[in-house]
Amino acid sequence: MSVEIAHKELDNKKQSNEAVDSAESAASVVSFDSKGPPVIELDNLCVSYDRPILQDLKAQMRGRCIGLLGPNGAGKTTLLNTLLGFNRPTSGQIRLFGQNLASNNQQIRTQVGYMPERDAFIADMTGIRFVRMMAELSGLSPKEALERAHEVFFYVGLGEARYRNVDSYSLGMKQLAKLAQAIVHGPRLLFLDEPTNGLDPPARSRMLQLIREIRDSGDTHIVIASHLLPDIESCCDEVLVLKEGRIAKYCNLEEEQRSNKQFLLLQIQGDESAFVQGLRHLGCEVAIPNRRRIKVIIPDGVEIKQLYAIAEQLSVQIRSLDYKRDTLEDIFLRAMDEESFSIRNQT
Repeated sequence: MSVEIAHKELDNKKQSNEAVDSAESAASVVSFDSKGPPVIELDNLCVSYDRPILQDLKAQMRGRCIGLLGPNGAGKTTLLNTLLGFNRPTSGQIRLFGQNLASNNQQIRTQVGYMPERDAFIADMTGIRFVRMMAELSGLSPKEALERAHEVFFYVGLGEARYRNVDSYSLGMKQLAKLAQAIVHGPRLLFLDEPTNGLDPPARSRMLQLIREIRDSGDTHIVIASHLLPDIESCCDEVLVLKEGRIAKYCNLEEEQRSNKQFLLLQIQGDESAFVQGLRHLGCEVAIPNRRRIKVIIPDGVEIKQLYAIAEQLSVQIRSLDYKRDTLEDIFLRAMDEESFSIRNQT
């Protein structure tokens, strides 16, 4: 279990945690094998209450860390609760690690950890007692649960506060305590619902660093539901975007960003219309977001020097040139803007 290993190397981790702010900016998403067996399989999943909430979700998720995105009302919370077994599907099936959730619910629950968005602590209970209780509810013996509770408190950095009442914890400490109870039993699949909600920048950096450590240990797959796109981008290798209860986008984040068309943002001085016409003649897609600034999507085979050649021919000055790739925000907004979208599966 990664928590046990981390506890043995506690001194080294304390030193590395002092540099967590710089570590976040330097961190990159690790590439994982996308051809392994699915972690989560959605087979035409539908969930309805008085109206349809989730409709015909079909996907095979293999990522080490999967981001769950979507606007309010898209169905993220319903999907998360259904994956946890709290909601019963109206139709369709869910398989976690190849096991049908409906017929193996009890067995699967021992392999799952859950960090809820809202606090759910018991009044007048110390942190160590709370986490120990949650470990026992996950199937550990009282002795093992207590040992794991101590280990995990040191792992998340709350070792000195483990005998304090949770009521006295700060918001950041409560978030770490919720993470501790979610990983204390060594789950194979960890669900995190808004894990950085309300945290200040240092506490947010600390939480993201812990999530990346758990991800990189190789023992636990993670699903993160968050409204903060930078958090998803810094931790996740796959992204599932929901829109109106359907899958608008499911992709490997690194591959999607690599394959997206690169674009330029140009600022010019001179004959704008002639320059735009020349770019379109090369096969470029051109948009003019504001005066003297031109957004250009470059097709394969076109090089930057060809743009400068057109500018020279037309006596146009290229005052600035910014060369970019699509970010997660671009991918998300594009999925939201599509009036019709198809369900995408990764096989």
